[in-house]
Amino acid sequence: MTTLGLIGLGRIGAFHAETLTNMPDLSGLLITDERPDVVREVAAKTGATPVDSVEKLLASAVDGVVVAAATPAHAELTLAAVERGLPTFCEKPIAGTAAESARLAEIITRSGVAVQVGYQRRFDAAFAAVKRAVESGSLGALHTVRSTTMDPAPPPMDYIKGSGGIFRDCAVHDFDAVRWVTGQNAVEVYATGSVQGDPLFTEYGDVDTAAIVVRFDGGALGVVSAARYNGRGYDCRLEVHGFDDTIVAGWDQGAPVSNADPANSGPSGFPSGVPHHFFMDRFTEAFRTELGEFVKVVQGGPIRGATVADAVEVAWIAEAATESLRRGVPVAVESVRKEAQQ
Repeated sequence: MTTLGLIGLGRIGAFHAETLTNMPDLSGLLITDERPDVVREVAAKTGATPVDSVEKLLASAVDGVVVAAATPAHAELTLAAVERGLPTFCEKPIAGTAAESARLAEIITRSGVAVQVGYQRRFDAAFAAVKRAVESGSLGALHTVRSTTMDPAPPPMDYIKGSGGIFRDCAVHDFDAVRWVTGQNAVEVYATGSVQGDPLFTEYGDVDTAAIVVRFDGGALGVVSAARYNGRGYDCRLEVHGFDDTIVAGWDQGAPVSNADPANSGPSGFPSGVPHHFFMDRFTEAFRTELGEFVKVVQGGPIRGATVADAVEVAWIAEAATESLRRGVPVAVESVRKEAQQ
């Protein structure tokens, strides 16, 4: 049996605590957070063992660590776990910038310690089916891939202030999905955005709505839409278009859209289910599968999710998008990589 440590009990950390305590392959879960009252509350709710500091958790008899703290702490906490030889699951991103992510990845690679990064869409049944269809060749040569992420409402502005912006915080999931599904690497990015909601987005140098075009080395074009305001619900869809066929993920009965086609609208039309409320209900099973695969990694299995190398490539795409938004021109991914190394 396996014992894990969980660091960070915010929105996603508390969600992970519930998921992990219900896993039959785990014999124990130790949890910690900088807020003692939250630790006590989550421990009482889940039955996990409370620990009053990160240092004590890492020094305990844990076999692996899940890092779900705030983004600015990801690199330090992941490195602390890796230095103790503990397989680690780190929520995205592994660091605040692409350059920092690359430096961290080098340290992790030299250590030989397994680190999996939290891009849960890879474990969604529909997304995985799209990946298999692409790999089978049934779509023919790919020409376009479209990925959409729209939240029902923005996170708290204190979170936005330190998030790194919509490309590093939100659209990174889309960047990972399109890169993973197509099997192609991004070479150029053009991004634009606007603020029509809370003016604090502008004050923090961010946007609440963004559109990104990604050119891939295999010839495919990616079109990514990201938005912080979608009152009908959480909208996450993927469409892959090939010369021979098209396949989609996210067009389920809970898709938060209204169908304007009279023949397919109304209570018996499509979609007819309750709209997805947020990413945690949309991807509940994907998160469970993802963490289950990490338990297997801790037990000596291979990483079947995103690696630190994947996370670094996604971070460079986000960096290029951020620079493109600032400059108003397409930006080559290699150019931001080279600039960071100077």
